[in-house]
Amino acid sequence: MKKDATWLWRPEHQAAFDSVKKSLASAPILMLPDDSKPFHVVCHASDFAIGCALMQFDDEGRERVVSYQSRQMKPAERNYPVHDKEPLAMRYALIKFRAYLLGEQTFAVYTDHASLRTAMKSPHLSQCMARWLSFFAEYNFLIHYKPGKNNILADVLSRRPDYDPRTVFGRQVIDDEDEEDDHCAVCIASGINLTNVSPEMDLRNEIVVAYAVYAGIVAYLRAPSDETLGALSRNTRNQIDRYYLDGDLLCYNIDKFDAPRVVVPNDDDLRARIIHEFHDSSMGAHLGREKTFAAVSRDFLWPHEYKWVRKWVRTCETCQRVKPSKSSQAPLRPLPIATEARRSVSMDFIFGLPPDAEDRTGVLVFVDRFTKMVHLIPVSDTVTAAETAAHFIDCVFRHHGLPESIVSDRDPRVTSAFWSSLFQLLGTKLSMSTAAHPETDGQTERVNRVLEDVLRSYATSFASWSSFLPLAEFALNNAEHASTGLTPFFANNARHPRVPAVIAVGYPTAPRGSTLGGDEDGVNDMTSAAHEDVTLNAVIRSKTKNALATPDIAASPLATWTARTLINPGNAGVPVAANYAPKTRARPVDNAAVSEFVMQRQ
Repeated sequence: MKKDATWLWRPEHQAAFDSVKKSLASAPILMLPDDSKPFHVVCHASDFAIGCALMQFDDEGRERVVSYQSRQMKPAERNYPVHDKEPLAMRYALIKFRAYLLGEQTFAVYTDHASLRTAMKSPHLSQCMARWLSFFAEYNFLIHYKPGKNNILADVLSRRPDYDPRTVFGRQVIDDEDEEDDHCAVCIASGINLTNVSPEMDLRNEIVVAYAVYAGIVAYLRAPSDETLGALSRNTRNQIDRYYLDGDLLCYNIDKFDAPRVVVPNDDDLRARIIHEFHDSSMGAHLGREKTFAAVSRDFLWPHEYKWVRKWVRTCETCQRVKPSKSSQAPLRPLPIATEARRSVSMDFIFGLPPDAEDRTGVLVFVDRFTKMVHLIPVSDTVTAAETAAHFIDCVFRHHGLPESIVSDRDPRVTSAFWSSLFQLLGTKLSMSTAAHPETDGQTERVNRVLEDVLRSYATSFASWSSFLPLAEFALNNAEHASTGLTPFFANNARHPRVPAVIAVGYPTAPRGSTLGGDEDGVNDMTSAAHEDVTLNAVIRSKTKNALATPDIAASPLATWTARTLINPGNAGVPVAANYAPKTRARPVDNAAVSEFVMQRQ
């Protein structure tokens, strides 16, 4: 105030001041989440930010907040029309509250955009909404309209002044009405060029736009100097040699022997999108935590990446629904370790699947016993030895040549005169496992179990399972194998295949040697290391599994086991425990059958 200004303090001023003090003194605290009560979400999108809150009613019927979330819109998102901004806020809320909302319990989403209630069923969808539909389909929710005047909480979160792009470090920027500037305020202050940003940004541009937190590193890499280096933290300065720029993309080398990774900024949407691509997509196949982390970390890097992947997989509704719990099995009697790629192949059949469009109910599985490369072929349950041989030549022989031995159980399809004579003429020795112990060929049995889990996660319609086999084969061959520490693709070709996420970033993964490039010493070293890993892991697995083999429960006076079965119309009366009997296995894709074992003390 100026010195000569008149001081006026009226009753309305005092009332406003008292109201502020009261609000600060009686601010409500967050409520701990209660899984026994339903959740509901409120969300809102303004012109420059989105906000949401996870809420529940307490025992006294009061609406309480469990968690607040908000963020500034990206430059491209601010160009979205209103009917896309509101779903953007809803998508952000579902990502942030995924651990609480993902499951069978229905929850409500409140928005002040009335048309959103029918937007997802409209035949005329925007590009954004079409991309998000598969994500929304994972959740069981109902959309309710809440007038803007009643949706105060989410509205306030989406209108934080520090999110306003016209505000830079507390200063209001006056936009030129004739020339709209959609640049992020933090990026303007950091000197990052964001020209030519379109509403439909690809993954690479979205990552670059969010690099504001790494502005100091980017500035140093573009113009190295003592001044830009001194602006970095001590820890960053010690690791600055590991960073480099690939155009405008920031990359990081963990060590000189590994391929560089793309640095992902601190953006929850970007990280969730990348994990979704490697886990929930058709090529991800809902594989487990370790395989998903290996796939993501191969090309992308951010702090606490493993925790992100672990939480994502742990809260994946599809994984929890279709994957059975681990169970004790018979002792393992492994075959001799293969010494090189494509020398020995294991083979097995999976039958009992629902008939597909061509009335096929089985899968023929070939696995390279050294590299773990998998080939999958849909077959009928009446497949003959001649047809099996034709499938082998078409899917294995023409790509890899002839193995010295084929490991299989004593299935009549394998031991028929035609099959035996065919391999005798070709000079192949047919190596049989013990008939009473199918776990002798534990490698293929394990692939069968993983494949069944993958098909459950794919098959929205059970009859369509065969159409997903090529994607399932790719997913298994692109997943890091525990015994070799390598993916089958890399063990065979000394390079990783490119996937859509890498193509979208525009950053080709640097191949670490190639079987076609003449780097024979490197390939031999990799083969030797893989053989040592396979041998060591085989010994460890055998000892561990034999130690944990199923005990003789009947001989124990302390407990008895009873099995309870939920009857399934598609497989009525057959308990899941019958899966251990080869002739009475339940359908692998039928995940509705449940077996519960109860230990009762006598």
